[in-house]
Amino acid sequence: MIEKPVLRDIWEARKRISPIVTKPPLIYSQALSDFTGTSVHLKLENLNVSGSFKIRGAANKILSLTPAEMERGITTFSTGNFGVSVAYIAKKLGIDATICISSKVPQAKVDTLKNSGAQIEIYGESQDDAEQRCYQLEEQHGLTVIHPFDDPHIIAGQGTIGLELLDDLPKVDTVIGGLSGGGLHSGLGLALKSIDPNIQVIGISTARGATMYESIQAGKPITIKEKDTLADSLLGGIGTYNQYTFDMVQQYVDDIVLLEEDEIAEGMAVMLDKHHMAIEGAAASGIGAILNNKVPLGSHVVVVISGCSVDTSVLLDVAHRYKSRLS
Repeated sequence: MIEKPVLRDIWEARKRISPIVTKPPLIYSQALSDFTGTSVHLKLENLNVSGSFKIRGAANKILSLTPAEMERGITTFSTGNFGVSVAYIAKKLGIDATICISSKVPQAKVDTLKNSGAQIEIYGESQDDAEQRCYQLEEQHGLTVIHPFDDPHIIAGQGTIGLELLDDLPKVDTVIGGLSGGGLHSGLGLALKSIDPNIQVIGISTARGATMYESIQAGKPITIKEKDTLADSLLGGIGTYNQYTFDMVQQYVDDIVLLEEDEIAEGMAVMLDKHHMAIEGAAASGIGAILNNKVPLGSHVVVVISGCSVDTSVLLDVAHRYKSRLS
C-alpha cells in the first residue's frame, strides 16, 4: 500500500497536470448570495475539456505511469465522467484505454464514451461489477487499472481544486460538493484543512445510493443496492477493501447530507435559470442542498459544480417540472 497523499503531493500534481488541465473559473452567484444572505461562489469544473473535475485526477495518475505501463495500456471503471476523462488523456498521450461501465450508465455518457476513441465494455449492473471486469483485464492482458478515486495520485489531482480556491478566494470558509467514492473530498479536505483546519468541507450524496455515508455509519466500507437517480455520478461503491478515501473522508469531511430527487432537480433548474448552464444532477447537489437549507453556511461559500454530462431529455424534463424559486 502506498502512503496516503500529503499536501506536497497536491502541489506536485498541480505542476504535473498544468500543461493539460486549464484552470476553470470561480464565479460569484448573485442569485444564491441573495437567497442565502451570504457570499456564494461557484467553481465551474463543468467547463473542463472533459466536462468534469475528474480530468485532474486522471491526468495526474496517467502522467505518473512508467513508459512500460503506458505501452501496455490502461483500463478503468466508471459511472461515466471519470471514464471520459481517462479516455481524453489516453488519446492525447497515445495510450490504449479500455473503459468498463455498468448497464446503469446514462445513454448520454455512453454516447460520449463511444466517441472518445477508447474501447468500451458494458459489464454488469453496478460500478462494482465494472470494477471486477477491470481487474480481469489486468490479469488477462496486463493493463494498468486506473482507480477512479481510491488512489493517492487521483486524490492529489482532485485536491488541486482546493489550491485554486485558496488562490481565488482566500477567505473561503465553506466548500460544498457531491460526494461519491470520496476522491474529490479527500483531496479538497487535505488541501484546505492542511492550510486552515476551520474550513468546513461538506459532502452531498443522493439518498438513492449513498455508499460512503452508509459505510461511515457502519464503521467500515460496505456495499448497498443502487437505485436510479438524477445524480448518477454519485452512485457506485467505495470498495470493501478501500485503502484511502474512507479514512480520509472520515478525517476531513465535516458533514454528509443526503438529497432527494426533487432537491437535486431544483438545483439543476436554478443553475439553468440563473447561470444559463446545463449541469448534471451530481453537480447540482450542492445548490439543491443550499436551496433546501440542508447545509450550514459560512461567510464565503464555494459550491463545486462538478460536471455537465446530462441527457438533453432529462434537462428539458427538469426545466419543465421545476421552476426556479429564485425567479
